[in-house]
Amino acid sequence: MHGYTHAIAVDFEATCFKDQPVQELRDSEIIEFPAVLVNLKTGKVEAEFHTYVKPVERPQLSEYCTNLTGIRQRTVDAAVTVQTAINRFTDWLKMELKVRNLVLPKMSETNPKGNCILVTWTNWDFNICLVKECERKKMRKPSCFDQWMNAKAIYRNFYKFYPYNFDKALSRLRLTFRGRAHSGIADARNLATLLVRMYRDGAPLAVTTDLSPELQLNENGGF
Repeated sequence: MHGYTHAIAVDFEATCFKDQPVQELRDSEIIEFPAVLVNLKTGKVEAEFHTYVKPVERPQLSEYCTNLTGIRQRTVDAAVTVQTAINRFTDWLKMELKVRNLVLPKMSETNPKGNCILVTWTNWDFNICLVKECERKKMRKPSCFDQWMNAKAIYRNFYKFYPYNFDKALSRLRLTFRGRAHSGIADARNLATLLVRMYRDGAPLAVTTDLSPELQLNENGGF
């Protein structure tokens, strides 16, 4: 058994443009940063983090982006920088982990596997969007983002079904998407719901990507 009692579902929304070449998507900037902490045993969402983020490289949102995500220009104009968003998230994460006696992978010598895991639907959020933006903006990426579970990969292997999109993954299990699609916080909440179902079905939840496999423990305690 994997030993995880909690998961933190993350789903970034980022700048995008109509008919944008795939390569350019690697240069997207985060504009919505949500995270949902769910108790896998009870199915209850125990905490949420959410903030909008101001893009600075291409500060004007495209009409396509606004229509897709529902995020308006005035919202990001009044939002925080991505560095502030990361700082606030890690502060939130430290607090929520501490009060629940939770640890992420590679954060504890006594429990290096952890009992809580960061989860995204694909690898894009952490492995491309966050990594590339931190590189371009010369920001240090907290090492807690180095290990995560790609839920789509686990889903595909466990259910023997390839979901072409997130909605297909839900509907295959007779789950209904709640809220607005491509709203980051709604996507994260629905991912949390899916994770609870996968846990109850016995899916082998596990780290699928480790950006620092040479390390036994993360630097700076994961932060």
